[in-house]
Amino acid sequence: MDDLTFAVLGTGGIGRRTLEVSEHKDGLTPVAACDRNGIAVDHDGLDVDELLTATEGNVASEHRENATTGDDTRTDGGTAVKQHGEGAGVVASAQARPTETPIQDVVDESAEIDAVLLALPNLTHDFIPQTAERFAEAGYEGVLVDVLKRSRVIGMLDERADLFEESGITFVCGAGATPGFLTGAAALAAQSFVEVDEVEIWWGVGLKSGYEDNRGTVREDIAHLDGYDIESARELSDEEIEAIVDEHDGVIEFEDMEHADDVLLERAGICDAADVTVGGVLDVRSDEKPTTTTVRVTGRTFDGERGTNTFQLDDATSMAANVNGPALGYLKTAVRMNRVGDYGVFGPADLLPGF
Repeated sequence: MDDLTFAVLGTGGIGRRTLEVSEHKDGLTPVAACDRNGIAVDHDGLDVDELLTATEGNVASEHRENATTGDDTRTDGGTAVKQHGEGAGVVASAQARPTETPIQDVVDESAEIDAVLLALPNLTHDFIPQTAERFAEAGYEGVLVDVLKRSRVIGMLDERADLFEESGITFVCGAGATPGFLTGAAALAAQSFVEVDEVEIWWGVGLKSGYEDNRGTVREDIAHLDGYDIESARELSDEEIEAIVDEHDGVIEFEDMEHADDVLLERAGICDAADVTVGGVLDVRSDEKPTTTTVRVTGRTFDGERGTNTFQLDDATSMAANVNGPALGYLKTAVRMNRVGDYGVFGPADLLPGF
């Protein structure tokens, strides 16, 4: 396959790391990136080093307004803002220009772009589906990939599957670590069994050095704690977020999270969504993983034996390696599918990521 071009919507922690990781992947050329205040476009290829250097250090505290839509409607209610004022963020790069409508600007450029990674906030459930609609309505024929976490969003995307198929769009949803990499691992581990009884996903993330870049992700995770939901987490101030972190001494444990792994495994025919549990431990005061990321799939074999297959990530692998590496791998596979006319909505249990 020839080199493929891609754009990144949103340059918080996930978006920035995507650009960085792409420099180590063959056959990938980033040609566009945007945040709330600016957009950088070069169809011959962005200077990633310059872009990241220009935006480094501009990570601000969270504000209750959309960091990435940058248009008049601002459909998302709250997320991480990766800039100090109008002159910071992507627009600080010599390759960029200011804009009030960054997503629409990428949509307008998309005819020449093979794939678009939506590194956008997930603090309103319909934001990513609505953004995908904008590409379809503009006549985009290519690949959209997201790393969303919420189970209920998958249904919203499936409702738009016909639209994507008619438009010539191949959409891969939940293509990060979990859901994503670990969902795919569970699907492979299930092949030993004729019946899957249980899938347990338990993740560990040490985020000290990446905390500022990933405040939006921390906010999304807090929405899974007892007493919070997606709406209340969206309204938390910076001070309230820090108070929650302090209350847990910087180490927050999550159980029974609403992660899309359950729906994605069910729609792939692996098991019932109710048989999937996701939890983990986040440490924002250390870069060491507080626990080993593990997938356990328990089931019954064709000859009546009951067993558990286990998959683990090495503790040395970072969150960026395990989120952005798979996201770009799924993006590569999706471009191959798109080029042979395979359109619609796909999950990480439906296909293997390219390398």
